Amino acid sequence: MKKRHALIGSALMALAVVATAQTLPNRPVRLLVGAPPGGGNDQVARIVAQHMNLGQPVVIENRAGAASMIAADMAAKAPPDGSTLLLVSQSILTVSPILQKITAFDPQKDFTAVALIGSAPLVLVAGPSLKANSVKELIDLAKAKPGEIDFGSGGVGTTPYMAATLFGLMSNVSLNSIPYPGEQAAMLDIIGGRVPMMFGNAAAALPHVKSGKLRGLAITSPTRLSIAPDLPTVAESGVRGFEIGTWLGLVAPTGTPPATVNRIHAEVQRVLQLPDVQEKLQAQGFTTSRLTPAQFSEYIKSEHTKWSKVIKDANIKGE
Repeated sequence: MKKRHALIGSALMALAVVATAQTLPNRPVRLLVGAPPGGGNDQVARIVAQHMNLGQPVVIENRAGAASMIAADMAAKAPPDGSTLLLVSQSILTVSPILQKITAFDPQKDFTAVALIGSAPLVLVAGPSLKANSVKELIDLAKAKPGEIDFGSGGVGTTPYMAATLFGLMSNVSLNSIPYPGEQAAMLDIIGGRVPMMFGNAAAALPHVKSGKLRGLAITSPTRLSIAPDLPTVAESGVRGFEIGTWLGLVAPTGTPPATVNRIHAEVQRVLQLPDVQEKLQAQGFTTSRLTPAQFSEYIKSEHTKWSKVIKDANIKGE
């Protein structure tokens, strides 16, 4: 009986390989990442890619520059056969193209949604120079000193910048951005008292909060985070409806066959259920997703609507 089960298992694996061969070309699948190696986005891409089994190796190709627009342009113009994927976020598909007035490709028409990997919240952190210990106290302080409170960010259009902008709009306060080349540089200045606060990605911010070097005022997810249960959400702290996270997913060039999209989506879902992958992503604050390609497509559209309005209402101009 065991031998029979083994034979059946081998046959099913063989059928899976045949199915893969029918939906993917006979060459490595490249996953374009519009950021340098070692960053948070790159790490997530590698965590997922190294476990994927598509009958071909999945190779990470880092194409940093122009706020990931170089990588996006390459992906938009690649053959729609499943051999090219792009790691995307809200910045890549719904913010940077608007701010940079991109015309080389259409982020809403030139890509097919494949799989949403997941989303990680940001943490509103404060240093010794901010005389506020809660979201309410921060809002009161900002209203008393309009435009005088600085926040660290990665520059116009980055998720920390957009989080602070959204916060300002929804709480009716004016904050001033201080751009940095990276989150850690900004947080070191916050720790040193040179900048009062920022919305930092959970993976970068929580270690400083847990060590006591920074004060965590709130988290930007709709519910509290299991790895930081004592941090209230911004929404429950008085800014009702506030929510933002760094979401990451995979898209392919428009025209990629539905069978190919579904095959890659199924494989990503399999990988996301692996305990090792779950552990690594949760350590970075990510909650994994089970959205179908169609649901992911609708989510991208809703994000485009949301951030287009924020950019217009806040009169944000590209750098």
